[in-house]
Amino acid sequence: MKGFGSNKSKIILILCGRSSMQRQEIAKQYKVQFGEDLNKRLKSELSGDFEEFILGLMEPPAQYDAHQLHKAMSGLGTKEHVLIEILTSRTNAQIIELKQVYKQLYRKELEDDIKGDTSGHLERLLVSLSQGARDVTWNTDPLKANQDARELYREGEKKLGTDESLFNRILATQNFLQLRLVFDEYEKVSKHPIEKAIESEFSGDIKNGLLSIVKVVRNRIAYFAEQLYNSMKVGPGTRDSDLIRLIVSRSEIDLVDIRQEYEKLYKTSLEKAIESDTSGAYKEGLIAIVRGNH
Repeated sequence: MKGFGSNKSKIILILCGRSSMQRQEIAKQYKVQFGEDLNKRLKSELSGDFEEFILGLMEPPAQYDAHQLHKAMSGLGTKEHVLIEILTSRTNAQIIELKQVYKQLYRKELEDDIKGDTSGHLERLLVSLSQGARDVTWNTDPLKANQDARELYREGEKKLGTDESLFNRILATQNFLQLRLVFDEYEKVSKHPIEKAIESEFSGDIKNGLLSIVKVVRNRIAYFAEQLYNSMKVGPGTRDSDLIRLIVSRSEIDLVDIRQEYEKLYKTSLEKAIESDTSGAYKEGLIAIVRGNH
């Protein structure tokens, strides 16, 4: 970064070739040796999508999630899909940590901001998920799964007006193994997958929220592969902020598996999809992270 302009390839080589913890250590040593904040320097040297991507990599995971949630609720309008993606897919431990970081950064409770920026059934679902209190045991109860499936069917498709609170209570609290049993039982009772019921009984953001939970419960890896595909292939242009968030947030968790699932589902590699949808240093950086996760 010395002199006029910056050597983006070297920035990619160093920062995209390290783990999140190593990047934190580099930032610390940079300040010790040069008396300057590395993130501020990067911000002044870089621009556009590449800047957003590199600065995202420099944040610890919980801070990055907290930042993304805050950004989704700031300014005009709320990006509900970002709230849904993060809160339906993170573990209890990740949610509890990001809530603590959120309060440190913004002097507000995440739950209060969710209540201020969303409403109705979506608000209640997101507040439930933001407690980080889902059952995490591996305990299953087939009889209870059958009872829950029948109740969901009875209070959903079988009557006029759906009981949203029932869907919320079951989908936001039970452990994933138990929910898979519920989904299997629902299919036996109704003769179709629970996704079809949600599609027909709900609309808008609450529909997307419930469907996201079902997808994450069934196959978290496939859920993220689909989100990546949607960021590049659905609608006009690339949704770069979504693409960046997905690559950065999964990079040391399950990006290896997501790459494989992406190829299986869409018959092309994730690298090729990124290559055809992005360009320049931004493209090189994304691909370096994807290739580095193997």
